Amino acid sequence: MVISNCVINLAADKARVLAEAFRVLRPGGRFGVSDIVADPGLDPGERIEAERGLGCSASTLTAEEYRRHLLAAGFTGATITRHHQAAPGLHSAVVQAARPA
Repeated sequence: MVISNCVINLAADKARVLAEAFRVLRPGGRFGVSDIVADPGLDPGERIEAERGLGCSASTLTAEEYRRHLLAAGFTGATITRHHQAAPGLHSAVVQAARPA
């Protein structure tokens, strides 16, 4: 299992981070993280301002962008469940996926 708590949104190269997570998992392994996701429709300036207000996020992805990165890395069954609003335009989320068996 790969787990993380609110760190992937800080990575400059999220595609590389997710590809590495996929690489280290055994077939059938699971990926489960909590992270921050941006609401769809925020323009880049609004996203940066929301991240600045939160203080622990940078270059957040929307749930759909996150899902696309997971699928591109090879993960299946990707789900992203938004939870409470962390800042205007940003939500905490639980991200889950699996490496195929």
